[in-house]
Amino acid sequence: MAPEFVTPVMSLAVIAGGSYLLGSIAFGLVVTRLMGLADLRSIGSGNIGTSNVLRTGSRAAALLTLVLDMGKGLVPVLATATVLGTDDAMQCAALSAFLGHLYPVWHSFRGGKGVATFFGVIAVLAPAAAVLCALVWLLMAALFRISSLAALTATAVFPVAAIVMGHASLLVLSLLLAALIWYRHRSNIMRLLEGTEPRITFRSKS
Repeated sequence: MAPEFVTPVMSLAVIAGGSYLLGSIAFGLVVTRLMGLADLRSIGSGNIGTSNVLRTGSRAAALLTLVLDMGKGLVPVLATATVLGTDDAMQCAALSAFLGHLYPVWHSFRGGKGVATFFGVIAVLAPAAAVLCALVWLLMAALFRISSLAALTATAVFPVAAIVMGHASLLVLSLLLAALIWYRHRSNIMRLLEGTEPRITFRSKS
């Protein structure tokens, strides 16, 4: 419980600020630099997310980036749920962490595409729907071996899954998260339509 002198507005402001700053940490850059790998900005798509980390050839770096990017979505929402436990506060933390990943203050507002952080926040907000979306991602990735297609499909499924599974209060947030991910994937969508989107691949180093 928050102290009595802390107003709901103050609480939401602190949650939003803290979640955004955590979401702004570009773990892809941190991990690849610590492991002495190529500069993510100079390879592949130039993105800081897991898919581009995989293009360095290091499975370990890609897996660590995935876990950390999911964690920066999961941790603030879970912490907010533990301290306050209100839907509004949890959704505020979710959106703030997600926006931090997309537009990180630490890296000139040039962030990732949000898929891992998306899965982190929905794992707390709607666990069953998150599992379904993860299965959709895995199925699409296995069938087509195109990461962006798997992500776009999974995020499109989430708003429907959330409603069907009893999370009607997440409708607006789920549509917003999905829309932002699709917007960040606009270049991928163009390549998908042209048939030139690269498939999941890597040079094995570890």
